Amino acid sequence: MTRRTAICGGLVITASDEIHADVLIEDTRIAALAVPGTHGWSADRTIDATGKYVIPGGVDAHTHMELPFGGTFASDTFETGTRAAAWGGTTTIVDFAVQSVGHTLREGLDTWHAKAEGNCAIDYAFHMIVSDVNHETLKEMDLLVEEGVTSFKQFMAYPGVFYSDDGQILRAMQRSADNGGLIMMHAENGIAIDVLVEQALARGETDPRYHGEVRKALLEAEATHRAIKLAQVAGAPLYVVHVSAMEAVAELARARDEGLHVFGETCPQYLFLSTDNLAEPGFEGAKYVCSTPLRPREHQAHLWKGLRTNDLQVVSTDHCPFCFTGQKELGRGDFSRIPNGLPGVENRMDLLHQAVVDGHISRRRWIEIACATPARMFGMYPKKGTIAPGADADVVIYDPHTEQVLSAETHHMNVDYSAYEGRRVTGRVETVLSRGELVIDRREYTGRAGHGAYIPRSTCQYLH
Repeated sequence: MTRRTAICGGLVITASDEIHADVLIEDTRIAALAVPGTHGWSADRTIDATGKYVIPGGVDAHTHMELPFGGTFASDTFETGTRAAAWGGTTTIVDFAVQSVGHTLREGLDTWHAKAEGNCAIDYAFHMIVSDVNHETLKEMDLLVEEGVTSFKQFMAYPGVFYSDDGQILRAMQRSADNGGLIMMHAENGIAIDVLVEQALARGETDPRYHGEVRKALLEAEATHRAIKLAQVAGAPLYVVHVSAMEAVAELARARDEGLHVFGETCPQYLFLSTDNLAEPGFEGAKYVCSTPLRPREHQAHLWKGLRTNDLQVVSTDHCPFCFTGQKELGRGDFSRIPNGLPGVENRMDLLHQAVVDGHISRRRWIEIACATPARMFGMYPKKGTIAPGADADVVIYDPHTEQVLSAETHHMNVDYSAYEGRRVTGRVETVLSRGELVIDRREYTGRAGHGAYIPRSTCQYLH
């Protein structure tokens, strides 16, 4: 028995088109698009999308559910985090499995599968954080690519935790040049930053705002440049995560102008927040401590421009929430002990729609940077990221006119504050389908833990 759902009367927006069309879903897949009133479909369920947008479910390619960090854990589980993602119109996340030093990639991946399996409301996939590059790790990378974990994250930051030196980075890049994997880079000069942290604390500069001052934009740019050159030596593609500084955007733009396979991601916090937030009085600034850090406001225009010119291709959240009470507070009197991370998985699609309203980007570019490009970048397109026959029926009915106020009072993330508290935005998710199942039905949660399926991925679709 095929279950048929028709979505009628809406404006269908993809990365390439805006068309008034009805959408037919059969079971878990999109079956057809047709001009309204021309098809005579029979359906078990009809959703009226008149006056609304019909868009692909968001693909958030950078989340950290249950991540251990700084002696605590990210406060969202796979259950709470994927439910919140659904509320915000995101239907696929790519989270990061972590290899611990002294352990294998496989152990890390198995641990993350165990955390996620049976708990997700939406579909999910994994990148692999490589913390310990050695002969065995390099062999394991080949095996992981074969089974659909096709991207590997390395850190030039966090010495003693996730840090890789240039030699380890080069070896991993050489391996990915051979096996088709994509290296994702946290590009900050962590060795130099640690010196500046130590010096700041010795001067008695302990408040959250100093987190931003020691993690200098120049050290993001320097690391971005170095990562690009190492990738060039290895003949490998490179994806730089959470780009926050105009100087780093300039390095990416230069590399792309030279024809290198270099890609860049930014996040809503860098587009909408700034060092003004880090400097909020008392200890409030701790809420905004993440790495790379928030930058002075003038960087925002360069990030928006990068998104328009395609020097930046993806907006992900780097969702890594820690409660203010009891978690962020671990860093009272020492900013270097504040767990790094912001909540945002629920806010991304709405904030980027606000960017459309504000004239920063077009509607199609909204869908491109939030849905289609992340799906292509990480080997899930056209199953994810578009509305087309054969695609998974991950569909959002989006009301572009309703205003809402972002607040911890109303969000669904398991964290006690909102990074966007009190911000008024235009546009709101009304209904969400994941593989044809209603997860949000006219602002009612109808999803369930365990609906979300694991997605093995192909290699980056920009390199074929």
